[in-house]
Amino acid sequence: MKFLNLREGYSVESAIATVEIEVEFTRKEGGGIIKVLHGYGSHGKGGVICVELRKTLARWKRSNFIKEFYCGDKWNIFDPEILKVLGQDKTIYGDPDLFYPNPGISIIVV
Repeated sequence: MKFLNLREGYSVESAIATVEIEVEFTRKEGGGIIKVLHGYGSHGKGGVICVELRKTLARWKRSNFIKEFYCGDKWNIFDPEILKVLGQDKTIYGDPDLFYPNPGISIIVV
């Protein structure tokens, strides 16, 4: 699983561009999983990057640019959909967020 940290130093535009480049690179490699750390806002009410990235991910999914994405609060080892993703990349089992909901991340399946 690849990891992108967008928590500091990114505007919304540069954060989304960075994710897009990584998705394109991952597609060229034959697919994979990308974990994006974007935070969720200083008061837990939804940071701008989080909100805009998830809108973009939904659009990318509709256009088949990505296969799927999961918000961090759904990223849970006991969810049947997540278990399918775990079968694609065994390195995910070491992810500490897999056992604790984290709204500050998004998982992208390419």
